[in-house]
Formats: sequence, structure tokens, C-alpha cells
Amino acid sequence: MRRSLVLTDETARHWFRASLPPHVKRDLIPIPAEALWRLTMADVRGVASTYVATTLAIFAFII
Repeated sequence: MRRSLVLTDETARHWFRASLPPHVKRDLIPIPAEALWRLTMADVRGVASTYVATTLAIFAFII
């Protein structure tokens, strides 16, 4: 596939981000990968509440 007249940014590593115009990329905020894998109290609370809700729903259907 040949694309003529498409200006790309070689510093953007993904093909889609490279094809974005500069005014769109200006507002992108880089998020470090370490921050995505950090376990927070809200995550633990969400998993616990989902577990309890699912267990109660299964018991309600069984009984």
C-alpha cells in the first residue's frame, strides 16, 4: 500500500500514532507502564465487591 503526501512522525512508535496530525498528538499524555500495573485499594475493593455479588447471586439462584 503506497501512501503519498502523508507526513509521519518517526518518533511515534505505533503506525496509528505516527499518522496523527501534530495538533492531535500535542494533547496526548504519556502514561508510564509502571503506573498501569500498580494495584490500588480501589482495585481490591472492586474485585472483592464483584466476588461477593457473584457469590450471593449464585446462592440466590441455587436456593
